[in-house]
Amino acid sequence: MEPAGSLKLQSPFSLPVDSDNKATEFRPLQISAPHMRAFHLAWFSLFCCFFSTFSIPPLLPVIRDDLKLTETDIGNAGIASFVGSIFSRLAMGPACDLMGPRIASAALSLTTAPIIMSASLVTSPTSFILIRFGVGFSLANFVANQFWMTSMFSPSVVGLANGVSAGWANMGAGAAQLVMPQIYYLLISLLDLPSSTAWRVSFLIPGFFQAVTAIMVLAYGQDLPSGSYKDFRKAIRTPKDSFTDMLYNGLTNYRGWILALTYGYCFGSELTTDNIIAQYFYDRFGVNLQVAGMIAASVGLANLFSRPMGGALSDKMGRSFGMRGRLWGLWLVQTVAGLLCVLLGRVNSLWGSIAVLCMFSVFVQAASGLTFGVVPFVSKRTEASKLVTGSNSRDDGEWRDDRSGGDPDVIVLRL
Repeated sequence: MEPAGSLKLQSPFSLPVDSDNKATEFRPLQISAPHMRAFHLAWFSLFCCFFSTFSIPPLLPVIRDDLKLTETDIGNAGIASFVGSIFSRLAMGPACDLMGPRIASAALSLTTAPIIMSASLVTSPTSFILIRFGVGFSLANFVANQFWMTSMFSPSVVGLANGVSAGWANMGAGAAQLVMPQIYYLLISLLDLPSSTAWRVSFLIPGFFQAVTAIMVLAYGQDLPSGSYKDFRKAIRTPKDSFTDMLYNGLTNYRGWILALTYGYCFGSELTTDNIIAQYFYDRFGVNLQVAGMIAASVGLANLFSRPMGGALSDKMGRSFGMRGRLWGLWLVQTVAGLLCVLLGRVNSLWGSIAVLCMFSVFVQAASGLTFGVVPFVSKRTEASKLVTGSNSRDDGEWRDDRSGGDPDVIVLRL
């Protein structure tokens, strides 16, 4: 029997944690509660949202012929999807600040799941555009995803955690490009459904899985290492700001706008590519629907490693050079992505286009990961009420400008 003085307090967590109980190590192959369980619930829930949102583009050639859509209709639908995701993110940030990421994420998924299912009922270009607008709202779960990771992981690994969680989730877009044409053809070959019915029935599947993952988040998730977000706010007796106050604080932070613009040029480019790339290869190079889907899938599936790589690079640059290192890394990678995007439009061969597309995907997604290596250092006041998302997690060595007098709201975001 050991003497009483030799007994050590046992940590309730399976991972080493800092003073805020945030994990200082990131082990994606584990599922231990609460840190890694939150990670897996967060990325898989968002994966289903991406799958739902991008389940429509790979079937566009079929839908286009059935609904008699014009190029203008298709373009407007893609814009509607993107605008829907922007509007919903503006609301999702304050929602996470007010109720925590778990409830906010599940509520949005359960709300938007019926919308993707109702894509089976569209009969006109107008209803098609409205469906794409509504489905785009589900991508606001990205804010909850990054908020949740920042709440669970310390600044030393938060860039990697954010990158892997978002990267694996973004693979849902690639999976949709790959899987939806297969579902469509299976419904035709196995159930002998006509084409106009098969593509409609196909949309019931992503909506179902999106709803299931939302229920899993509610049942098994935990907002913070210490428990629920509601109990945390009660314990620290934080005054409950109104939704409008949260939104105002986020919209008036110029640093959030800078990062929103930067993020629009990387993640926005990726979303645009996801929306049109299958149709582009189908029309320009004459490949069939399944081959076009497989080529388009390479964009989303590259997130398996490219976005996490960006997050890891951001953490590495931050440890070596501080905030300026994170920013220079972001600028360099995003510049290369821009050049590859220009090159993609100038290549005339099928295999050349595929090669440039793959390289572009890696760099543009790594730029997104690098962006979210900076986001957690934007503001201390509100965690999610930025155009993209925010956090109060910080490494003071990176956060503060020597000339700021130690003010934690002054952050080095200059090159």
